[in-house]
Amino acid sequence: MVTVRRPDIEDGWYQALRTEFESPYFANIKAFLIEEKKNNIVYPPSPLIFNAFNLTPFDKVKVVILGQDPYHNVGQAHGLAFSVPDGVQPPPSLQNIFKELNNDIGMPTPRTGNLEQWAREGVLLLNASLTVRANIAASHAKIGWQQFTDAAIRALSASKEHLVFILWGNYAIAKESLIDQHKHLVLKTVHPSPLSASRGFFGCHHFSRTNQYLVSNGIEPINWTIS
Repeated sequence: MVTVRRPDIEDGWYQALRTEFESPYFANIKAFLIEEKKNNIVYPPSPLIFNAFNLTPFDKVKVVILGQDPYHNVGQAHGLAFSVPDGVQPPPSLQNIFKELNNDIGMPTPRTGNLEQWAREGVLLLNASLTVRANIAASHAKIGWQQFTDAAIRALSASKEHLVFILWGNYAIAKESLIDQHKHLVLKTVHPSPLSASRGFFGCHHFSRTNQYLVSNGIEPINWTIS
C-alpha cells in the first residue's frame, strides 16, 4: 500500500479539500512540479505554495480576494494574491489597491506591500494558480491548479454564509458562477492594473462596502490598515 504524504496545509482546509488532494489531477500537479523544478525556477518557494490557506484557516475566512497568478519575478511571490514580502517594491496593481484604500477609507500608503496582516484578519488572498515558472506569466495556468482553487471557492460558498468575494477583472469575474449569491456578497469591477484601474476600480469602494456587509451580518469588520 502506497502512503500519500499529506500536504502542508491547515487542517480545516485539508478536510475541506481532501478529495482534491487524493484525486489523479492533483497527483499530476505534483508530478509536473517535480519535473519543472529540474530545469526551471518555480515561484513561490515550495513551503509557501499553500501560504494563503495556512495564514487564513478555513474556519476564519471572512473575505476572498481572487488573483490570477503568482508574481513571476525574483523575490516577489510568497503565496498571497497581490502581496509581496517586506522590502520588495509593491507592483503597480498593488500600488493602485493602496490608492483606492486611501480614497475609500483614508488609509495612509503603507511602507510595505506585505498583506499578511489581511490574511490573519480573515482575508483569503487566493491566486487561481498557485505556482508559476520564473519570468513567464501564467505558465502554470493549465496544470490543474484552477480545478483545485475552484474547489476551494465552492467549498467556502457551500459551507459558509455571509462571505464577501471580491472579484477584480474579467478572469476573476468568471469565477462568479462558483458562488451562491443568495448566501454571500460578490463585489466585482475591473482589475487594479494601470491598464484598467481608471475604468472603474478607482471609486469602487470595495473595502468599505465589505465592512458594511460584514457588520450588517454581525461579523467583525476587517482592519484594512497595514501598519
